[in-house]
Amino acid sequence: MNIKSIHHVAILTDDYPRSKVFYTEVLGFTIIAETYRAERKSYKLDLAIDGLYQIELFSFPDFRERGSYPEAKGLRHLAFAVDNVEAAAAELRSKGVDVEPVRVDELTQKKFVFFTDPNGQPLELYEG
Repeated sequence: MNIKSIHHVAILTDDYPRSKVFYTEVLGFTIIAETYRAERKSYKLDLAIDGLYQIELFSFPDFRERGSYPEAKGLRHLAFAVDNVEAAAAELRSKGVDVEPVRVDELTQKKFVFFTDPNGQPLELYEG
């Protein structure tokens, strides 16, 4: 096996229009494709991050709520690299996103900050 990179991350939403706006207009991801699958009553939105990676945003009418926050088994959070965490956090706040205080990683001395998407999915900005 020769894993080269992470291909994509899939995120399930219960509010597709709100999540679409969040990931495209607030976080600035580019839409690659948007598909409505009538047999599933589900949207699939493929998003690019700087043209390199994809997030697949799905809507399903029969979703289940996420386990206890944030220590549920499985995916804990997604982290996105930014050049300046404080500037990025300020931009998110200006767009109405609730952002935790900026912290410093005790191991790397890099700044990071947490926030959530409209579905409660924990997200992180990491300086580097």
